Amino acid sequence: MGNCASAVDAFVQRGSRSSPSAAPVNASAGMSSSRRTSSSATTGKLSTLSTSTFMPSTVSGVSVYDDYPDGHILESPDLKIYTFAELKSATRSFRPETVLGEGGFGKVYKGWVDEKTLNPSRSSTGTVVAVKKLNPESVQGMEQWQSEVNFLGRISHPNLVKLLGYCMDDNELLLVYEFMAKGSLENHLFRRGTVHEPLPWSLRLKILIGAARGLAFLHSSERQIIYRDFKASNILLDSHFNAKLSDFGLAKHGPDGEESHVTTRVMGTYGYAAPEYVSTGHLYVKSDVYGFGVVLLEMISGLRALDPSRSTEKVNLVNWAKPLLADRRKLSQLMDSGLEGQYNPKGALLAAQLTLKCLNADPKSRPSMKEVVEVLEQMESMKSRPRSGSSLRRGQGQSPRSDSARKNSRGR
Repeated sequence: MGNCASAVDAFVQRGSRSSPSAAPVNASAGMSSSRRTSSSATTGKLSTLSTSTFMPSTVSGVSVYDDYPDGHILESPDLKIYTFAELKSATRSFRPETVLGEGGFGKVYKGWVDEKTLNPSRSSTGTVVAVKKLNPESVQGMEQWQSEVNFLGRISHPNLVKLLGYCMDDNELLLVYEFMAKGSLENHLFRRGTVHEPLPWSLRLKILIGAARGLAFLHSSERQIIYRDFKASNILLDSHFNAKLSDFGLAKHGPDGEESHVTTRVMGTYGYAAPEYVSTGHLYVKSDVYGFGVVLLEMISGLRALDPSRSTEKVNLVNWAKPLLADRRKLSQLMDSGLEGQYNPKGALLAAQLTLKCLNADPKSRPSMKEVVEVLEQMESMKSRPRSGSSLRRGQGQSPRSDSARKNSRGR
């Protein structure tokens, strides 16, 4: 999508070029020895693919939180239907120079359409869009394409990416999205170097609040929607760094009636998927909250959820960080050193406490996303900055990025 094709492909994370390739992960067997050449991130996908079909929408009279008046859910998708020829024209015949990225579904191309009609533009003028084209050899196909159309095609919210149209022409499956100028959160958070400055604390909070509002909206509908693949690469940023969730290929309706969960084959991204889901296939609405907690931890620390290049005890960020989150005296060892002097110490403690709550092993004990939004907004209101060098009293340990900072700030 836009500069961030990774964020609209459920099976790919795009890190820096120097990052190791992702390895598919079996929920019970651990790391596989196979490697995916199309991915450059350190986080693998769960390998047990679902064979279930998409549940047709029966939602009517959807109620949403009063806090999100701009969002609504339609009874059926309201999208422009394109022919393959039209999208071929919009992308300049899918020329290589228009490729924005490639993921498990296929390649994503830059295209141009008329701002009002959304018809293909004959020159590089008009509105820029991102066109995702299915690779016939992809393991993702009709099911996830249809899930995108039926979910994202019916949902409208400021913090959810817009699906503008689709094409189903013979064996060709394509999706047309709004272009997100700043790319994915993953690229901004983890791509380091002389040109790329760390995301400021205030901007991290802004992005987290936007993403949290998007999840809260999904969870607030009468028939709750479980996003199922919340991660940094699926959070897209517009030109003003407003966050929008993308890639609804794994989205699923929540439980019926008094049921607490739905049972489904495990899909998602290892490192972000909730433990109860990985171990049992039981998917709760609050399984999404766990994924949010992982991303919140990444934002606090500046470290990836999984990184085999780190020392053994630090490969899994959640396992390593939990004791630090729970101890105020050790929290400074976890905070991203690039944030020094930018945050209110009370805000950092609130962030740590919220992260722990989101990562609770018991899904019933995790906060709702509405509660998460409220805490994040409270943190954002803490405008005062401490004196230089006093963000949190430094312990004897180094901040987690101290070593990498000495290594020319290379990407992870």
